[in-house]
Amino acid sequence: MPAAGPHVDWTRFKPTDRATLVFVICAGQILLIRKKRGLGAGKINGPGGRLEPGESPLEGAIREVREELGVTPTGLRDVGRQRFLFTDGYGIDVTVFRADGCRGEPRETDEAVPLWTPVGAIPYHEMWEDDALWLPHVIAGRRVHGRYVFEGDRMLSSEIEILGPPDS
Repeated sequence: MPAAGPHVDWTRFKPTDRATLVFVICAGQILLIRKKRGLGAGKINGPGGRLEPGESPLEGAIREVREELGVTPTGLRDVGRQRFLFTDGYGIDVTVFRADGCRGEPRETDEAVPLWTPVGAIPYHEMWEDDALWLPHVIAGRRVHGRYVFEGDRMLSSEIEILGPPDS
């Protein structure tokens, strides 16, 4: 495991977990959640979570949105990867998806409270620090790869690559 700090050798990064994040964006609104438990509990984010053994990122993204909100995302596109290393040694590699809609009506579960939010009023101050750096690019239709080091909730460093349009 590389040493946690502002200068991480990301070529040697071995995540503890692999996970997904999904941002449903339609009609000028984005579907966010307020997490009720787990990493980031209390924060606002997109639905998602850890992959199960043998599960592809796409399968995990669909399963997690169903579990957290009771809806099925539609028109999913891979829009990048975000890698996080915490100073306690925990690392997570997240595949991010953008969806153009969902089947069903989002509902609160024991994991999350759904929040439809205008894309121009995203509450970044209640989210992880890195989200304000890369989520606007996803909303604008770009792919983004990022690498971040955190100490608890505080971001110590970030590296972001803005790429072309999402994979279809």
